[in-house]
Amino acid sequence: MKRVALLTAACSFVLIAAAAAAPDSKDAAADAAKTDAASFFNAPDSTTEGSATVEGKRIDYQAVAGTILVHAEGWDDAAAEKSGGGDKDKDDKEQPAEASMFYVAYFKKGTGPRPVTFIYNGGPGSATVWLHMGAFGPKRIVTADDTHTPAAPYKFINNDYSLLDASDLVFIDAPGAGFSRIRGKDAKKAFYGIDQDGHAFAEFITKFLSKYNRWNSPKYLFGESYGTTRSAVLSAILANDYAVDLNGVILLSQILNFDLSVDGPTTNPGVDVAYEVALPTYAATAWYHKKLPDSAPKDLQALLKEVENFAMNDYALALGAGSALPEAKFDEIANKLHEYTGLPVSYIKKANLRIDGGEFEKSLQDDADLTTGRLDTRFSGPSMDPLSQRSDYDPQSAAISAAYVSAFNNYVRTELKYGEKKAYKLFAEVFPGWSFEHKQPGMGFAFPGATNVMPDLAFAMKYNPDLKVFLNAGYYDLATPFFEGVYEMRHLPIPKSLMSNISFAFYPSGHMVYAHEASLKQLHDNVAAFIEKTDNIPGQ
Repeated sequence: MKRVALLTAACSFVLIAAAAAAPDSKDAAADAAKTDAASFFNAPDSTTEGSATVEGKRIDYQAVAGTILVHAEGWDDAAAEKSGGGDKDKDDKEQPAEASMFYVAYFKKGTGPRPVTFIYNGGPGSATVWLHMGAFGPKRIVTADDTHTPAAPYKFINNDYSLLDASDLVFIDAPGAGFSRIRGKDAKKAFYGIDQDGHAFAEFITKFLSKYNRWNSPKYLFGESYGTTRSAVLSAILANDYAVDLNGVILLSQILNFDLSVDGPTTNPGVDVAYEVALPTYAATAWYHKKLPDSAPKDLQALLKEVENFAMNDYALALGAGSALPEAKFDEIANKLHEYTGLPVSYIKKANLRIDGGEFEKSLQDDADLTTGRLDTRFSGPSMDPLSQRSDYDPQSAAISAAYVSAFNNYVRTELKYGEKKAYKLFAEVFPGWSFEHKQPGMGFAFPGATNVMPDLAFAMKYNPDLKVFLNAGYYDLATPFFEGVYEMRHLPIPKSLMSNISFAFYPSGHMVYAHEASLKQLHDNVAAFIEKTDNIPGQ
């Protein structure tokens, strides 16, 4: 209530001030806003130099922080050039939609060919501060492993596990997020959607390749969370529309088929697979918090193997039977779920054997009035409402977000010399206008159903049979459960001969695998090895 009151008071102040202002103040404010927006489109690149020590080896690099202008799909650049690029004096709403996409590129100094990896977070609409400051940038923020990180000052250190030893790196902010901005007629409609976003990133990448003469470099995509959805779409667009063959697509915390999300399967009755693929993560979480009965396997890997088998067989058959499931079998499955989740049998029965992610997060540690994390279930925090059915917030997000935001805002201005007097937006305002309609490869129209980009990744793999895919996932991720990613890969519509192009790695961490330092080292080593194996550079 206090927060609402403060917001109301702030809005009231603005309205009162506007009413008391001079008649032309509205025009002046509009001009100021337009000037401010233009500064994001006209800002010069900033080039700096630095060094990092990666697993004991010094790497000198050049960093470029800047923007690349992209347009919506169907933009006619030849016509725009003929007309002089448009009338800059026109009202913003009359200009064609365009986005100024912010990036930070790190180029290792020295000679010889180098791979280039395009890196982005998800959201959709998230800035790429998380992968930049937590995973692969030359500097990283230090956060507590599974508890709330104390407030500033935060610890900011050399990143021993930056990916700069294996590849040049390009961290990209989605349109409208970070220092990226959009403008022009129907700009949100032009960039805020599955296909619109994919085309914006495709244009960004091809323009980057031209700007830095990197067309002949080995090329990789690295996306996290919704970034994996984007990578599937983007890999197909790059192959089909731009004739760009990728060496590899690296997926972290994957979601390609949104019907498999355990966040809200209760709104999608009749489709039960989400409960099945989330069960191994429930078990791993209950194991971590010591909520399992004494009869449960003590070894996590043995437990997961057992639970995966149960989920895909007995549990799947029971859910598939629906109301026809015999009562004795219903009781048997409920008791087995208790063994694997630690939840009371009575609760499981009341939920009709179907517990969604928010219910599990709220209920697992209810006896201690604690809510379990969603992005990383190793985290816990005080329950906002002890009587609520589902979790009211994510303790892991609350525990580390401030550290990441503070670290990047300080780093980009003091070391990269970019962003003075500019606001860095953690998320673009993509909702409620985000379009989930998606035109799968080969379809004549965008399908308005649940998002599923598995056909896109399959198309890219069939179009380029040498394309390698590397899935990375954390055992304690309930935003995109690790077994969900495995299930999706096992069901890609590709020939069996291409299944060998897919590899997997799993970590004792959550959605942001790199928030756990030991897992960050493993992630770095695995991704670096994947790039070295697939970059096709002679002698490497």
